[in-house]
Amino acid sequence: MSIEKNAEEILKELKTGNPFGEKITLVAATKTRTAEEINRVIAAGVPDVGENRVQEFLEKFDAVRGGVRHFIGHLQTNKVKYLVGKIDLYHSVDRDELALELSKRSARAGIVSDVLLQINIGCEESKGGYPLEEGLNALARTKESDGLRVRGFMAMLPPAGDDEYKKSLCKKMRALFDEARERSEHIDYLSMGMSGDWKLCVSEGANMIRVGTALFGTRVYGKQG
Repeated sequence: MSIEKNAEEILKELKTGNPFGEKITLVAATKTRTAEEINRVIAAGVPDVGENRVQEFLEKFDAVRGGVRHFIGHLQTNKVKYLVGKIDLYHSVDRDELALELSKRSARAGIVSDVLLQINIGCEESKGGYPLEEGLNALARTKESDGLRVRGFMAMLPPAGDDEYKKSLCKKMRALFDEARERSEHIDYLSMGMSGDWKLCVSEGANMIRVGTALFGTRVYGKQG
């Protein structure tokens, strides 16, 4: 199906929200996608678009028309300076060092950057993020930082494990999110779910999902611009 048809189908499924009655934000994951494809998905009713790589984001930035800009990939501290003021929501603040750099750069620019704290919910060595049990402490430290506003949490489910195991991880993330909302007024987003598991994540309380292949089709590497 086309980008437009895929967007229509997913948005239709998301209309009912999650079991907590929350609206679900669909973020188009645009890694390797052309500016033309990104503009098409925005025009199809998916204004939120997320890049994984700084260089790719910068190359496409001026060619993408409108949209809410997310950064959803791992972010090195030395690349923060290229993004400050251009990103509406950072999904992957996975360590204090990165939060500090974002805080410093944002305060210096006279802006407030909205961020999500990344939780390594599957305890995977290949992924960054705070341990689940450290989530509230990380929130307490980060929410007091100049130039930053913590809006919630992001997590990626591990590829291994059956649905019941993955649902149990989602429930833990939802519990963290709910407790965080009692402690901070700006907590709005639980970003969890990608093309292969977004339905499961939404069923357990995610209210933001990051979808690439299900929107654009199979990724073609080398197709950028």
